[in-house]
Amino acid sequence: MARPIWTGVLTFGLVTLPVGLYTATEDHTVHFHQLQRGTSDRIRNKRVNERTGKEVDSDRIVKGYELEEGEYVVVEPEELEEIAPGRSKVIDLAGFVDLHQVEPVYFDRTYYVGPRGKEYVKVYELMRAALERADKAGIATLTMRGKEYLTALRAQPGVLVLHTLHWADEVRDPARVVDQLPERRTRTDSKELRTAEQLIDALTIDWDPRDYRDTYEERVKRLVAAKRKGEEVVGEPEPPEATNVIDLMEVLNRSVEESRSRGRKGGGGKRPARRKEAEDLASLSKAELYERASDAGVPGRSKMTREELIEALERQGAAA
Repeated sequence: MARPIWTGVLTFGLVTLPVGLYTATEDHTVHFHQLQRGTSDRIRNKRVNERTGKEVDSDRIVKGYELEEGEYVVVEPEELEEIAPGRSKVIDLAGFVDLHQVEPVYFDRTYYVGPRGKEYVKVYELMRAALERADKAGIATLTMRGKEYLTALRAQPGVLVLHTLHWADEVRDPARVVDQLPERRTRTDSKELRTAEQLIDALTIDWDPRDYRDTYEERVKRLVAAKRKGEEVVGEPEPPEATNVIDLMEVLNRSVEESRSRGRKGGGGKRPARRKEAEDLASLSKAELYERASDAGVPGRSKMTREELIEALERQGAAA
């Protein structure tokens, strides 16, 4: 089992629960080293004195806050430790808010919260179940690794999760960042709006994160494999052109009709014969089978073997 990255207590009114925080996500990004072109020589980053050009050991480096150009206030690491916020090991739930009130832009990182001992499981589950039924998040501050965080505690099935949040002054005002935002008095054609709502309704699906995967990472791996074999690398197609405002209503209507046609059982389009489909499936790689399973909405496909994907796609074809 993983070790907690932080331990302390969670307080809920007069209830105190010893807990630990565990990292909830992991990075699967393909990482590259930097090399000098034409060689296998690694490029390394070094800490170099700007004036002398000489490398400096990390134990001789201090932090400096620049007042004016070339004038600094030097701060030692231990001085920062002494004023670290909150220095206690407490997550004190100050209040509870409706989950929909916390805009997604405020969310930063996510941690699983676990009880520190079997004797605390009952209290833990009581808190989790109460938050789940209330559909609310507990707001608290947390000190971790010399930094203070604003956090939101919420319930998932079987576990409590803690989200670190951005402070209000860290979130940019979109009006100062994004050009050409619609003005408040900008009106939308009611007919176009109703059609757009119909399109959203026709494309509404059940949320299952297992239905999605990092296709860019897969393409990077295929690129590396192809270059290793000396094979030609085929690029991705260009994005489609922007919709002309004049054609907007026509495009919306066509989109609604196409989405409804795909969802209609037994509707219009011809389907390939099942025997031919089975032959096609057997000739596909697991990655290609997975793509077809994604298009067909096969549940649980991310955990299936190649043979299970073929069986599931054949069943899907028979059901259709």
